[in-house]
Amino acid sequence: MAKCENEGAYVPSMLMLGHHRARKVTIKSGAGVLGRGTVLGQVTADKKYLKSILAANDGSQVPDAILSEQVDASSADVEAIVYIAGEVDQEKLILGAGHTLGSVDAVFRTKSIWLVKPMG
Repeated sequence: MAKCENEGAYVPSMLMLGHHRARKVTIKSGAGVLGRGTVLGQVTADKKYLKSILAANDGSQVPDAILSEQVDASSADVEAIVYIAGEVDQEKLILGAGHTLGSVDAVFRTKSIWLVKPMG
């Protein structure tokens, strides 16, 4: 008979809470290492994504999506899955310079992304 052993504990990192929608996008070369939960904006000219920084003027200053997993786009474009709708744990977001939870929430609500502070 097979023996099951405890290999460790599974601890979910509940970035998304409940139903959500995702899609594949391109993270622009030079973006560096971006962590799971990074708020991204889309560059208007090439439709690629960067960390959303409020002072940018290339379109990426507008929060558009949330990165699902860490990526390294230091030296090349990288395909990544991003969340484009759903409820997200606001405490797990990585915000770019100049953004606050309030500033991204105002934009995300128009995109059906809801920032939630989990209870408990």
